[in-house]
Amino acid sequence: MSQTAAVDVAGVFSAIEKSAGLLDVTASRDVVLPILTAFEEPLSRAVIAFRVATNAQHEGDFDARFTLPKDVDPYAVALSKGLIEKTDHPIGDLLSDIQQLCAIDSYGIDFGVTSGFKKIWVYFPAGEHETLARLTGLASMPQSLAENIDFFNRHGMADKVDVLGIDYRSRTMNAYLRAPAECFERKAVLAMHREIGLPSPSEQMFNFCEKSFGLYTTHSWDSKDIQRISYGVKTENPMAYFARLGTKIEHFVKSVPYGVDDPKMVYAAVTSDGEEYYKLQSYYRWRSVSRLNAAYIAVRDQESA
Repeated sequence: MSQTAAVDVAGVFSAIEKSAGLLDVTASRDVVLPILTAFEEPLSRAVIAFRVATNAQHEGDFDARFTLPKDVDPYAVALSKGLIEKTDHPIGDLLSDIQQLCAIDSYGIDFGVTSGFKKIWVYFPAGEHETLARLTGLASMPQSLAENIDFFNRHGMADKVDVLGIDYRSRTMNAYLRAPAECFERKAVLAMHREIGLPSPSEQMFNFCEKSFGLYTTHSWDSKDIQRISYGVKTENPMAYFARLGTKIEHFVKSVPYGVDDPKMVYAAVTSDGEEYYKLQSYYRWRSVSRLNAAYIAVRDQESA
């Protein structure tokens, strides 16, 4: 982040507007400003990140996200400010159920500059992982988490859940898991994809997975299946992993003025129809001690120390 960059509603909106413009995306003031204003007070202390994705589903949008302290209930704020609508769907009860069951370190929110409020992230305290055995006991949790417990146990991923992501727009949930190192090896990646009925990754993605620091699985309330597995890599040079990310995203990587010297996060996944895509996360304000960053990278950093 630039040393002169402002961390207030006007400054962050300006940065979002400029960064989205690198992708020919116009940030809507009517969409973005109400979100920034709703969380104006904690925004000044937040870790702030911008994210772009290479798949067709995200074409024409640009995501921003920032952290919130645990004393700010993001769902309650979003409802009270009209950022999302109250629902009878189980997703509407999920955050409250998690709050009653789990110790929470902090939160985060994610929104699109054209599509609006999307996700809430729940970060558990460092070293105090949640387990799938506990989380699957929640009535509001997607059933696919419990239906696939044998899969998670078999690959050693059931006992260390670091983060949950609740996507209110797509009505899905992500479970970020501290996975054993062997889960990122080619043989295990291929086996896991086959077990849950996903297409085999490309050679490029196999190579990417070998350098991953963690993974997350995506679940919905409409299916008992795991929708996808996504792998993450921390890097200061995203282009080192790809021949091309697409002209617009390549231009964004080379031109974004914020967080130039900070690590980037890149996530890769294969959809059920075989589309392979990547998400690139760059930071407007980076703090290495934040749970937004530390949930996974601590293990791999320790291994390489």
